[in-house]
Amino acid sequence: MTTAPVPTEIRLHRKSRLLEVAYDDGSRYELPCEYLRVSSPSAEVRGHGPGQEVLLVGKEAVGITAIEPVGHYAVRLRFDDGHDSGLYTWQYLRELAERHEQNWGAYLQKLEEAGYKRREPDTGKNSP
Repeated sequence: MTTAPVPTEIRLHRKSRLLEVAYDDGSRYELPCEYLRVSSPSAEVRGHGPGQEVLLVGKEAVGITAIEPVGHYAVRLRFDDGHDSGLYTWQYLRELAERHEQNWGAYLQKLEEAGYKRREPDTGKNSP
């Protein structure tokens, strides 16, 4: 069994609403706060079983207010919309990073199917 890479640095860029995560294998990712929020590992977002996921909308401008370490395996992210449940394990953060493009595309498709028109936040970047 291989061990998931461990972050060596986690840095919040508040203005651009990006969480930068560097790993001990040399990889580095920038994860938008909106992406992290709509991908929260909490039961509130993921549900309690298959098919119970909740589609979050209106999180374009969400930010992170605090990053709290949990043991040696995860962080709790506190968002400025009050959400703070769900632990982002090192493995889950890595999965979100590696599947960012795929997951984000699927999220945008679900928004479109639900009839929601996403508005781009003013972050200085074109998209999350």
